[in-house]
Order: sequence, then C-alpha cells, then structure tokens
Amino acid sequence: MCTRYFMDDVPRQLADIIMTARNSRLTNKMINKFSRPLVTVGEVRPTDIVPVIAPNTKGERAIYPMRWGFQNPHHNSILFNARTETAGTKPTFQEAWQSHRCVIPASYYFEWQHFKSPDGKEKTGAKYAIQPYDSEFTWLCGLYRIEDGIPYFVILTREPGPHLAEIHDRMPLILPPERINEWIMPTTDPNTLLPYALTDMIIEKQFKDSSS
Repeated sequence: MCTRYFMDDVPRQLADIIMTARNSRLTNKMINKFSRPLVTVGEVRPTDIVPVIAPNTKGERAIYPMRWGFQNPHHNSILFNARTETAGTKPTFQEAWQSHRCVIPASYYFEWQHFKSPDGKEKTGAKYAIQPYDSEFTWLCGLYRIEDGIPYFVILTREPGPHLAEIHDRMPLILPPERINEWIMPTTDPNTLLPYALTDMIIEKQFKDSSS
C-alpha cells in the first residue's frame, strides 16, 4: 500500500510542476472549499491537496491540484489506494481505470515494515523511504474522478519486487518517465503498460520517527 510520500522542490522538473499547480485557479477553489493548503514540499498524507499529472480536454499532459482519496460508496470512509489487479472490474474504480488515469509526482514514498509477532499478531516496524534506482523522481500511477468540479485521486498498488516483499506485501505502481504520457491518455489500454512497471528500488531505513 501507499499512504505517505515525499516531495522535494529542489529538482527543476518537480519545481515546475509545483509552480504550475500553485498558479491554477482550481487550486484556490479547493483551498477555499477544504480550508487546507496545496501541499508541495515535505511529507504528503491522505486527504492532502497536491499536484497531479493528467490530460487536459485536448488530450495534452497537464498539471492539476487534486485531493488524495475517493469517498467509499459503501461505508463512511475514504479510499486511498486501489489494487492494480482488480481496479478494472470493481465498480468504484472501473471507469477511472478505463479512461481517468493520472500520475502523482514524488521524490520517494514511505512504507512501514509489516510482520507477525510470535503470538501471530500483525505488527508495524521500521519506516523506509523508497524510490526507483537511478531516478530523481518517483512517478506514482493513480486513478482520478471528478465530483462537483473537484478532482480526487487514488494511488494504484501491485505485488512488490523481491526485496520490497521483505517489508510489505504491496507497493505502488510506478512507471518510467517515458511511459507517463501513454498512461494518462484515455485511449491507452492500461494493461499494456503494466509490464513496464518498476520494481527495482532503493530502500533506506528512516531512523527518525515521523509517522505521527
């Protein structure tokens, strides 16, 4: 799963994305509606408003502010992730899987180690920062939908690579930068891009607890 990620505004490309989102009229509308800022630097959490890459009405790559989380239609809760394996068939995500895909730019994402204690109970351990090898960015793949003129997104997850499996049984769907434009285009079959998903990651243990 993925419920936290980190943004650093030092890299030029990410700084440009952030600036575009800050200047969007939609950003001001969302800030007023939710009484929350656009988060552009530091640790990002569910329900935050953040920059997201999605196509505009002309089918061109564009930057929009979006809020992290879909309202669960069956319970009074928020959905932050969707499984890549089932998103195409579940009513909550099916339409977005087919034609409303997005990419969430990040420096890296966080995961907490999950394990079973001797008594069989699920436990949460150390926190790790994770990003693809030889990459300045982490392009998290997601789905979005629009409700009352406001865009919301979820992050897609998949089975982890062999090293990550020692920490958690899920990881975000991450694509290389040259596949981003294909991913967000409504005419693309998303299943054709899944073989390009990145699973070879740099994993760094975080010694300072920032989970609160």
